[in-house]
Order: sequence, then structure tokens, then C-alpha cells
Amino acid sequence: MTGNQTDLKERRDFPRALLQAAHEQLAFSPAIVLLGPRQVGKTTLAATIAKAYPGAISLDLQLADDREKLVAGSGFLQAHRDRLVVLDEVQYVPEVFAQLRPEIDAQRRPGRFLLLGSASGKLLQQSSESLAGRVSYLELTPLQVREVVTPGADPKATLLALQKLWLRGGFPVSFAAPSDALSFGWRTDFIATFLNRDMRELGVNVPAQTLHRFWRMTAHLHGQLFNASNIAASLGGISHTTVARYLDSLVDTKMLRRLEPHFVNVGKRLVKSPKVYVRDSGLLHALLNLPDVNSLIGHPMAGHSWEGLMLEQICALVPKGADVSFYRTAAGAELDVVVELGSKKFGFEIKFSSAPTVTKGFWQACQDVGVQHAYVVAPVHQGWPMKSGAAHSVDVISPSQLAWALAR
Repeated sequence: MTGNQTDLKERRDFPRALLQAAHEQLAFSPAIVLLGPRQVGKTTLAATIAKAYPGAISLDLQLADDREKLVAGSGFLQAHRDRLVVLDEVQYVPEVFAQLRPEIDAQRRPGRFLLLGSASGKLLQQSSESLAGRVSYLELTPLQVREVVTPGADPKATLLALQKLWLRGGFPVSFAAPSDALSFGWRTDFIATFLNRDMRELGVNVPAQTLHRFWRMTAHLHGQLFNASNIAASLGGISHTTVARYLDSLVDTKMLRRLEPHFVNVGKRLVKSPKVYVRDSGLLHALLNLPDVNSLIGHPMAGHSWEGLMLEQICALVPKGADVSFYRTAAGAELDVVVELGSKKFGFEIKFSSAPTVTKGFWQACQDVGVQHAYVVAPVHQGWPMKSGAAHSVDVISPSQLAWALAR
């Protein structure tokens, strides 16, 4: 990463939707773990949170001097029991979780620790085993539509912001770059660094070149059914269990999303394979070598790319405990996204069209799943009702209306 690219992080501060939830959790829990990939904005958000806590202390555990402050018997944590302690890059010192447990028990009050870490299954396991009942988890995603689109902006400005988010993705440095070329270069460098350094540091011992080939293959299969055996054959005849391990590694680190099928007892042949998505659209386009809007719009993956972007917006908006899946039958009934919130079911069909239409399979899927509300998400400025009835209603909505849709 060049010096100029690093400086871009300071050029724009984005209002992160997670800020309120973080304050609420800190007011309730002794510790929260803020998870997310590197460069997604965790440190910047933590600095904003810390401003509300006078005397807050921050340690970067990637630095040896800061790690030394937490050695056993140092007394550092005991000496700062009256302050918020922010521990960044906790994945470098996993033993810190065991050290925090007796300290929290010694003085159990809200807002003692804010831990930041690159997401991984191993990190979650270590923290949950050591801090069970003492910690809450929040995930900071790449930038969302609601964080980059100004409420009340004119349609042209809204469309341009949405197009920029789609092309460049939601990593703040990439989104705020002065040009598409600089953004694309940053993302290409990010992928290389992630594979060559970050994955090894997280304990994933797979050659970077092999994992890069696999990641590019999943990019070409973005939004489609995942067949481990076919990918194994394309990677030179490795086992499908090895492919599943590669997939788990990139899902754990929040680079890929595995969307499971929704099952209902309708007596029909249902698709049982998951879909796989590259979670950040900007990284997807870097993996597919799509540096600008013109190359993206004309690419066969454009519709699937838009679908992945909207899926991530939905997943970021649903509360903890919600189930997100897709529905498809062998006969062609299909819903891109099914969200279950308690007794409510919402269906989402995602279309890359300013005049979207749906097929007979969509209506059949709505009936099979039993949704209360269904939505067609499209790049439109303002939505409109498509159907209303006793069983369910269907509306065309813009990306900015997703929060409204899920709150009904």
C-alpha cells in the first residue's frame, strides 16, 4: 500500500450506523468485541466511541510496547479499572481473553473493555470460551447504502453515490479514493496483503496462490450454487473436503458469505446446495478485473454483483437472531432472499433494472414460503406497490428503503 493510499483514510469520516448499537452495548456489557476485516474502519469507529469515555486508553496489540503492558502481573488492567480500555488487533494476543475474565469478575461494571479484532472463527471461539456471559459481539461491515447516501439528496446524487458504492465496494479507503483507478489499485493490493499476510497470521496455512485461485473461482460463481466437487476438479483434483476447508476460511474471515437454502414442508424438490457471495462488491470486481463502471455494466456478472450488494445491505440491517436464506425449487420457484424475524417472513427479489418485472416462479415462491411482505429491490429512486392482498403484499423498493421494508 502506498503512502498516498494510506493517507486517504483520513480524508472523509463516515457516519457509521453501528455507533449507536456500540454505545448501547457498552452501557450494558462489561466488554464488547468489534469484529470486521482489516481496513473496514474499526479503529476509526473505536476512536469515536472512546470520545464519550473521558480518559479512555487505547493499546495496539500489534505493537510490542503495547503488548508488554499486558504481560501477566503487570497490574496495567487493575490500575485502569475506572477507564474504558480499547484493545486493538486482539487476534495477535489471544491469551488476553483469559486475562480479562478475572479482571471483569473483580469489577463487573459496564463499559470496561472495547476489543477490536479481525474476524475469524478461531478468534470467536477463544473469546466465547474465556468470556462467556461477559462480552457482546458486534460486526462492522463495509460501508452500507445508508452510510453513503445523504437523506433527501436529489435522485442524481443518490444514484451516483450508489453506483460508486457498488463499483468500489464499502471499504472506506477504496470508496473515498480520488479516482476509480486508485480505488482499484488499493483493492488489488488489499487482496494480495490479505492472502500473503493476514491469512497466515490467522492460522490459515494454505499457499496464497492456491487460495487466490479459489477466491477467483468463487468470484466467477458469485450468487450461484456452490458445488465443491466441481471446484475441486478445477483446482487440480484436490478433495472436495479441502475445498470446503478453503470456503470455511474465507467465510470465517468475512470475505465470503455462504447463504443456505430455506426449507419448508411443501412436498417439493428443494435445492439443497448453498449459494456463495464475495461479501464486498469492490473486492468482487477486483477479483473479476472490472476496474470501472463501463466494464462492470457490460459484464455477464453485473446482475449477480448487484444481487450480492443488496444481500449485504439486508444482512447488515436484520437484528441478531434473524435467519437469512434463499428459496429455490427444482421446478423454478425462487426467492433471492428470505428473512425470518420471529413469526414474520419477508421475501426479497433483487433485480438490476429500473423497470423490474418478476416471473411466475417468484409468485409461487412467495406462496410456498408464506411471506407476509415481498419486495423487489431495484436501482430506482422511489418505489411503488406491485400487488396488495390478504396473503401478502409486494412492493418495488429502492436500496434506501430496505430499512423501512424490514421494519414493517
